[in-house]
Amino acid sequence: MACASINFPNVEGLAAASFPKVNRFEADQFYFEPEISSEHCFEDIVGKSAALRKVLEQVAIVAPTDSTVLLLGETGTGKELVARAIHNLSSRRDRPYVRMNCAAIPSGLLESELFGHERGAFTGALMQRKGRFELADRGTLFLDEIGDISLELQPKLLRAVQEQEFERLGSATTVHVNVRMIAATHRDLRAMIQEEKFREDLFYRFNVFPIEIPSLRDRREDIPLLVNYFVSKLCRRMRKQITSIPRQAMEILTNCPWKGNVRELANLIERAVIITRGEELQVPLAMLPTSSDTVVAVSSPSSFRQAESDVIIDALRAAAGRIAGNGGAAERLGLKRTTLQNKIRRLGITKAQYAN
Repeated sequence: MACASINFPNVEGLAAASFPKVNRFEADQFYFEPEISSEHCFEDIVGKSAALRKVLEQVAIVAPTDSTVLLLGETGTGKELVARAIHNLSSRRDRPYVRMNCAAIPSGLLESELFGHERGAFTGALMQRKGRFELADRGTLFLDEIGDISLELQPKLLRAVQEQEFERLGSATTVHVNVRMIAATHRDLRAMIQEEKFREDLFYRFNVFPIEIPSLRDRREDIPLLVNYFVSKLCRRMRKQITSIPRQAMEILTNCPWKGNVRELANLIERAVIITRGEELQVPLAMLPTSSDTVVAVSSPSSFRQAESDVIIDALRAAAGRIAGNGGAAERLGLKRTTLQNKIRRLGITKAQYAN
């Protein structure tokens, strides 16, 4: 649901467009809103936390310019979504947006991918090929994971970013481009400079307008909105009718460590939607991230242990007390039968607690 062209008169309008409708709680259920997108969209960026609002404000400030942007944050936080949003809110929105993950390309091929090559430049170069800089001419080039670029290639990249010119491999002809640069990394580039693994001049060329993308742990209040968004989107794709999730399950999701950030949450919700058969989302407890050094603070007077117990009891009630088999509690929770039985014993769950 990416927008090709979006115009917001102010930061408030920009922020409001990205926020889905407020989800509602009734008794022990969290109810999903069937439609969460507004007339305008903001590149699948969902939330209302102060940390996310700060990012959106920075995007609104820098997007209309041609300044280079450096996105900093952990893997899975949505750096590419922010890069696309900057492009879509810029004067280059109708021009190419070209993305390259520098960590996904072998170092020996990275120069050719960036700058292109002539026919015969190396074994296998059967024809001339444009690189990402040329493909992004008059548009935006997003270089993800720039911390993985080798020291040997960094001087040529510096020249291309600074002077907007380069030569293809196997050619002496200088190619001139007009490219807006956005870069991203999960690495500490300043530390890499001290270790002589990243050029200081290249860092400052990229670090014109840095934006810190918060981890999901730093914006936990956005997790219910993200769950709502992913469930609604996946239900449309899979043609399912899921309307609610147990409150205790939402508490567990909200307080998980999520070291993989939004990407990890999205993957788990997709698994949950796949295994859900009825209208209530079945959260696969076996896939929930855990961390021994994470202090989980669930709504008082609940604890993480109590919330987990409540989710299992709800599943047992829905399965009429059956643990195994189709539609059993183990299947509903995405657990093996033996794993669920061990959890029931560990949590001290009795038949009287889930008997209908």
